[in-house]
Amino acid sequence: MAANTRFTIAVVPGDGIGQEVTASALEVLDAVQARVGGFSLKYDKLLAGAGYYRETGDDMAQDAFEATGRAHAILLGAIGLPSVRYPDGTEIAPHLRMRDVYGLYAGVRPARAYPNITPKLADPRAAGIDMIVLRESTEGLFYSHGRGEVIGDEEARETLRITRATSEKLHDFAFRLARKRKLRGGKGRVTCVDKANVFRSMAFFRKIFDERAQAFPDIEADYAYVDAQALNLIRKPWEADVLVMENMFGDILSDLAGGLVGGMGMAACAEIGDRHGLFQPAHGSAPDIMGQDKANPIAAVLSAGLMLDWLAEEHGLAELERGALLIEAGVQEGFASNRTRPMELGGDQGNREVTDTLLAIIDELDVPDAITTP
Repeated sequence: MAANTRFTIAVVPGDGIGQEVTASALEVLDAVQARVGGFSLKYDKLLAGAGYYRETGDDMAQDAFEATGRAHAILLGAIGLPSVRYPDGTEIAPHLRMRDVYGLYAGVRPARAYPNITPKLADPRAAGIDMIVLRESTEGLFYSHGRGEVIGDEEARETLRITRATSEKLHDFAFRLARKRKLRGGKGRVTCVDKANVFRSMAFFRKIFDERAQAFPDIEADYAYVDAQALNLIRKPWEADVLVMENMFGDILSDLAGGLVGGMGMAACAEIGDRHGLFQPAHGSAPDIMGQDKANPIAAVLSAGLMLDWLAEEHGLAELERGALLIEAGVQEGFASNRTRPMELGGDQGNREVTDTLLAIIDELDVPDAITTP
């Protein structure tokens, strides 16, 4: 097998149900490799998170952190435990350090409605929800992580940061993503979500959006203030395609979007930089259900699919894209046939049964053709 078909994946299961859903994602990846062929994944399993911090005083060993940078991609489960904090009271978060060190500026948060999931909105058009919340993940208000200050127990200050260099890359990413989705039946539209009527930083963010839009005349560009966009996600979420926004806005609206299509157990996530990619379910570690076989592994599985899709683009390997499409088709078929019924969504299946169902469906389906990868 040629060298460029072998890929090392840094696997960081983390805490709580992160370990369970990551194991499910790896099983699905193994099944996809066997069905599609043409590529091989090697897993480098690494320790990190709140449990590791409680035992060692470090959130992740330095050699393990460096291993994530050498890998072709990073697959993460979930990080954090309610009772374990840094001395300043914030959560254990080695993945936030990865965002900074590896420049993972593009946080891709898909929200798609699947069949036979009890709708959160009564309007039948909600069955057509299929959007991406694209969250800038290195700047914005989160830039203050570790840099904020509390002054004399009377005042706290955090600084929001927007730079041209990162915003240009983010907006270009948004338009390219909308173009790719258009090839797959998407709407071909990017909405800049901001608060440009109040904050100079947001007006600057929108100005750069307008500049970059000129290079993508085939993609519609429009705008929404963040409060209006929150309203529209309740009134007419089926109209959204790619929504690009500052870090904190994206953190909030991506959870809202996930809730509209079932819950955080459906919320996949990709965090992309110029040379690195990290993939994780957007949910937390849910220690209240860990070890009880109640977790929903779908978000972790879909995140693994996003990883294959990104690797396909990075390495021009059609087999990887076919693997990503097979994962998506397996999840779609599972819900469409009502064979996939996670407890989180009111069903009767725990993590193990949902995983086994997906494995069976993947074994049955025809392997899709690649769409964009040569």
